[in-house]
Amino acid sequence: MNTTETSVYETHLPFDNRRQGKVRDIYQIPAETDSPAMVLIVASDRISAFDVVMPTAVSGKGQELTRISCKWFDFIRDLAIIDDHLLSTNPEDVPNMDPSYYEQCEGRMMLGRACEVIPVEFVIRGYLAGSGWKEYQNDGTVCGIQLPDGLSLSSKLPEPIFTPATKAVEGHDENIDFETACSIAGKEVMERLRSVSLEIYTKAAEYAAKRGIILADTKFEFGYALDSNGKPTDEILLIDEVLTPDSSRFWPADDYEVGREQDSFDKQYVRNWLETKVNAGEWDKNPPGPILPTEIIEGTVARYREAANRLFS
Repeated sequence: MNTTETSVYETHLPFDNRRQGKVRDIYQIPAETDSPAMVLIVASDRISAFDVVMPTAVSGKGQELTRISCKWFDFIRDLAIIDDHLLSTNPEDVPNMDPSYYEQCEGRMMLGRACEVIPVEFVIRGYLAGSGWKEYQNDGTVCGIQLPDGLSLSSKLPEPIFTPATKAVEGHDENIDFETACSIAGKEVMERLRSVSLEIYTKAAEYAAKRGIILADTKFEFGYALDSNGKPTDEILLIDEVLTPDSSRFWPADDYEVGREQDSFDKQYVRNWLETKVNAGEWDKNPPGPILPTEIIEGTVARYREAANRLFS
């Protein structure tokens, strides 16, 4: 474990098949007799921007991401929309894990059902921002969906739209149309999960709005649960993180204004600082990233924490 004070930059737990994403360390947990295959997901304090993982930990970020995800999983379970992968957030529930590793997992781990991931990002947009805004300016569409004329940056859409993307192992995900998504995952599955994604987004956006937060867009991931032999079943689960500032745009409602970029409860604060480095010729958006100063680290985690507190305190 590499740490600075209370941060966890990465973990090296004694399990096979370790995978490291931009933020999460993922471990396959050996299946016990008659129990489903499991996966341990540990949210580190790494942060990425422009597809580069920064060399500095943002202390507490992984715990805030996990807290937000788990609260949303509870919310979605109460709505009975779809089952999810989450089994436990307690290190003591991880089979065969030595107690000496509990501390680095506390508050930042999810033990879940192992799944065969459906290789599509299920993106829902309620507002015009990001790559959607860029496409709209050029073509009047978002992922091939025709939108009304006269919309501006950050405009609320007439209704939420489903805009799938391919899941990239490295680099940016690529927006695709619904027909292409069906060719990847199957039409019946895509129609079902489009409906599920829109329902979760709509309910979550209503909940967030009552707490002064606009849920501008988000993305979901789904997978086929694996059995005790590691074989995929027909059961589709909501997986990974859900409705966090890393997978969504959260905007403070009291500062919302159409026609401009919005302040947000996410890593845009880091991106803005990095852009000053790029503009000054001090970084070219290639690895390694620059070391983040203390004020940027503290300001970033404060935004994640404020989002969590507004939503669930």
